[in-house]
Formats: sequence, C-alpha cells, structure tokens
Amino acid sequence: MNIALSRLQTAAGLLVLVTVLVAGCRAAGPANPPVAVTRAPVAAPSVSTTTNHNFARWEKAIAAFEARDKTNAPPKDPLIFTGASMIGKWTSLAQDFPGHPVVNRGFGGSEIVDATHFADRVIFPYKPRMIFFRSGGNDLHNGKSVDQVFADYREFVATVHAKLPETEIVFISLSPSIARWEQHDKEKALNDLIKDFSARTPHLKYCEDYDIVLGPDGQPRPELFVADRQHLNADGYKLLAERVRPFLP
Repeated sequence: MNIALSRLQTAAGLLVLVTVLVAGCRAAGPANPPVAVTRAPVAAPSVSTTTNHNFARWEKAIAAFEARDKTNAPPKDPLIFTGASMIGKWTSLAQDFPGHPVVNRGFGGSEIVDATHFADRVIFPYKPRMIFFRSGGNDLHNGKSVDQVFADYREFVATVHAKLPETEIVFISLSPSIARWEQHDKEKALNDLIKDFSARTPHLKYCEDYDIVLGPDGQPRPELFVADRQHLNADGYKLLAERVRPFLP
C-alpha cells in the first residue's frame, strides 16, 4: 500500500513538473522561432504599356512611305528624321540641310511606341547613319505620365541599338506650344530625364530647343505658330533647324 502510494505521489509530482515546464516555455516563446520567409518581390510591370494601342491607325501612312521608296529610291546611309507631327510637317527639311541625305519618316499624331513598333519599316530598311527623333508630346497629351513616356523612349533606344548599335540617336527636345501650354512642365521634366539619359549613354545625343519658341515673358510666341497654335510655321522651323544643324555629321 505504501509502495503504491509512493509511486502515485511520484507520478503526480512529475506531472506538475511537466506542466510548469510547458507553461514556462510558452511564456518565453519558442527556443527556435520559425524563420520568416522572405519572398522575392514580384517585378513591377513596365510603366510603359501598349495595351489597346491602335497601331493599325498608322498603316496607311507607313504604306505610303514604302510606296514612295519604290518610285524614289532613298539615299544610302541617310539621316532619318522620325517621330510625330513636328517632324512630319517639316517640309523644308532637305532645304534646311542641303548636302545631307535626309529622309523624313515622321507621322503626325503618333507616340513613341508607334516609332518603336514600326522601326522595322521606317528605320531599319534604310540603315541610317543617324536618327533625329522628336516625339513624346502626344503621349503626354493622351494621358501618359512623364515616367511612362521616358520608359517608352528607353525602349525605342534599346530597339534601335539592338540592330544598329553604332547609329547615333539625337533626341530633339519638346518645346511648349500655345495650344498645349498646360503640359509644358511635363514636357520640361521629360526633356530633363532624356537629357541626363543621353549624357550617360553611348551613341545618344540631346538637342535642346525647349526655349526657341519662348518670348521674354516666358510664353510661346504666337508669330512662330500656324493657326492651330500647336505646330510651327516656317519661321519656327528656321529656329529649329539652327538648333539641329550642329548635330549633323
């Protein structure tokens, strides 16, 4: 009887001891807490997007370039001018730069992604010595942020240099207009990003012409624009040509 009682007391004591130890461990926390799993951040999608972009809108203009080349063979090693309407409407291009094999492949209303998309048809077939590029204003006007447009420009550069690694690309900066004055700060910000990018990237150059249309009051000069108050007239293009001329080979 005494032996049985002693064993019972011993078991009870052990149970109390185990209970105390378990409680203490819970209060102190686990001796080897689980290591937090750090997941690699998911790469953010590019700020540039072409979702629902209507590239077919420009098919007629691009086909017209190709038809023109069949009847008027383009020069070898030309200087390609491409981009949006500021280039497309530059009808005095050959007269402004006599003695240089210039080819105008600008199409009005386009964005930077359009030039990238159609590079196989408006740039690469010519194997240009240099590319003068002016685009981005329509992008901002259509709601893209400065960062998005800058990403689109970097993609354009990457696309061109993947096939033409030695070709110089000169970005002709945006300049404000009367009709789109509300976006002039964004245009200036985009210019600054591209200027810095060009300064540290081989085969890129930056042509500053933001100020050519501004008067002493810092506002666009009406006498440099056509009736739509957005595009340059002949006098405006003369000023633009003066800024571009030093970059010619």
